[in-house]
Amino acid sequence: MLFRMESAAAKYGEVAALRGVTMEVAAGAVVTVIGANGAGKTTALRAISGLKRLSAGEIWLDGERIDRLPPEEIVARGVAHVPEGRRVFPDLTAEENLRLGAFLRRDFAAVESDLRGIFERFPRLRERRRQRAKTMSGGEQQMLAIGRALMAKPRLLLLDEPSMGLSPVMVGEIARIIGEIRERDVSVALVEQNAEIALRLADYAYVLENGSAVLEGEASALRRNDHVRRSYLGG
Repeated sequence: MLFRMESAAAKYGEVAALRGVTMEVAAGAVVTVIGANGAGKTTALRAISGLKRLSAGEIWLDGERIDRLPPEEIVARGVAHVPEGRRVFPDLTAEENLRLGAFLRRDFAAVESDLRGIFERFPRLRERRRQRAKTMSGGEQQMLAIGRALMAKPRLLLLDEPSMGLSPVMVGEIARIIGEIRERDVSVALVEQNAEIALRLADYAYVLENGSAVLEGEASALRRNDHVRRSYLGG
């Protein structure tokens, strides 16, 4: 197992955001976390990347405990986080944003090769490589945020609401990109408000409610679950 979160708890003040959550991501798998707003999904990803400290529990990556490490050390060990809202650097060009994703790497020739690979995978970014990020569309900025994360050479990619605010066409493009990432042996932990898309993309899924994991299983099985259908799939 590449990744495991064990009995994780986290608070904001006195408010519990995670309540003993346990989840796993196998190597090469896409695992999704679905739930309503405020269920703890984003907090789970922030805890994995070191942006939110646990009040209890443990997080392990490839046999090494990482929940006590600073975020930059977690990145160095192979975790990259694409946050909700994309958070690209607006006044930098697309290429400059991508290069920042590799700031911890010292294999400079490989960085250049990977940059060429990103431009091959995302032709729109190649077309806009000299364009400032703030002038790009929401979908292009989402591609840029994913590409920047991939430049870190992650083993585990955390995606928080990648389809938010995008057109149906661009949502389909982002879904295609996520499927392609899995084919390249990068594991994905996906938080997504659009449960239908998330469950179609994922191998395994967790349902968070009020900070607790109330359901888990193969994504295809959860799509048929009555509670999931009523609460998250519109019937």
